[in-house]
Amino acid sequence: MQPDLTLFVGDLSDGDLRLTRRIAALPTTKAVILGNHDRGGDRSGGLLRQQLALLGQHHCGWTRLTWDHLPVSIVGARPCSAGGGFHLSKAVQAVYGPVDLQTSVDRIVAAAAEVPSDQPLIVMAHCGPSGLGSDPESPCGRDWKKPAVDWGDQDLALALDRISQRRHPDLVVFGHMHHALKRGSGIRQSMLRNRSGTAFLNAACVPRSGVNADGLLLLHLSWAEFSGSRLCCLAHRWYTPDGVVRHEERLALANPQPC
Repeated sequence: MQPDLTLFVGDLSDGDLRLTRRIAALPTTKAVILGNHDRGGDRSGGLLRQQLALLGQHHCGWTRLTWDHLPVSIVGARPCSAGGGFHLSKAVQAVYGPVDLQTSVDRIVAAAAEVPSDQPLIVMAHCGPSGLGSDPESPCGRDWKKPAVDWGDQDLALALDRISQRRHPDLVVFGHMHHALKRGSGIRQSMLRNRSGTAFLNAACVPRSGVNADGLLLLHLSWAEFSGSRLCCLAHRWYTPDGVVRHEERLALANPQPC
């Protein structure tokens, strides 16, 4: 099954433009948000500008992406986030200016307000929001040093709260925090749904390819399906290179119905 839309949640490379060019050239409908590693070690913003120029209209940071042939929108959160509350790197400031916390919140909320009511409300970020837990295995929990803390984005959490006053988001997709915890201490919770019905998906399975016990090469992709504006499937899937699903982990949804 071919996806209607492919999302890239950032950290494409450590500033290597070759992969960015390949993603931009893919003949598929796509949305991309750059991560903190994508700016490389360049504090001037020059490399970040090159990444943004290559991606063009496919980059969704602080905006809403739409497609004429597809009844779906993507609302982009703050680009190049490194998590940990709210912080703009020198590179991001050089490109976007000195954006403060409230301005970032306002931009995300304004983009979400443009999504038609008959479309799913999907928010895409590099790092997920704060408020999803403070344990190492939480979707945005800090696992690389003690004490473990909530390492989510404060502006995204505030924006989601404001958006929910009008309409609860259906899906929030992000990456940044790897599924495998540091020092082999476990696996991160990567899918959950809150009491309001919003589903959260951390798609950062690293590495994205590997060999199973039978020596078969498998590739990881996260998968979401909607029926109209209703989320009916959210899963991690492992595929063979020829596109056959060999393993799937699903988030249990309330009152599931086939798409």
